[in-house]
Amino acid sequence: MKLKEMMYVALFTAVVAVLGYLPAIPLAFIPVPITAQTLGVMLAGSVLGAKRGGLSMLVLVLLAAVGAPVLSGGSGGISVLLGPTGGYVLSWPIAAFVIGLLVERSWQNLKVWKLTLFHVIGGILIVYAIGIPYLAVVAKLNIYEALISNLAFIPGDLIKAFVAAVVAMQMKKSYPIIQPSQQVEV
Repeated sequence: MKLKEMMYVALFTAVVAVLGYLPAIPLAFIPVPITAQTLGVMLAGSVLGAKRGGLSMLVLVLLAAVGAPVLSGGSGGISVLLGPTGGYVLSWPIAAFVIGLLVERSWQNLKVWKLTLFHVIGGILIVYAIGIPYLAVVAKLNIYEALISNLAFIPGDLIKAFVAAVVAMQMKKSYPIIQPSQQVEV
């Protein structure tokens, strides 16, 4: 990996960490707050591509695991990853990788609606598929209760998916980081 690529990885790790300092919105019925960090996960995948986007989120998870205050409200540590929100955070490298892979395969004909769909697939469905069962186990909820409690997140996550798509499309036009040699034809 070239120095420039490492800088992009570090930059997006920092961006998502900073998004964790925006005030979270706590919900009374679930121990998982609404944060802006998933917006950063979506951007990491769609701007950096699969490899670098996934790596940037893996670095963030590793920093959190060793106690760096990179998660919502400046939290960090293994206890956070083993707590109710841990499954969501642990899903971020996979989510960014999947979003990046979908973006790379559609680079030539990428549109806002398509990128929003990729964010829904990677940034919502994958995050929920890992986070909800994890929440159910840790919080001692049945899977139905955990699933229902996550319904409150869907409108905000859909808005974040769209906002991330608009921002990523502007970056693609003005400063594309994914180069033609990285694109995979489908």
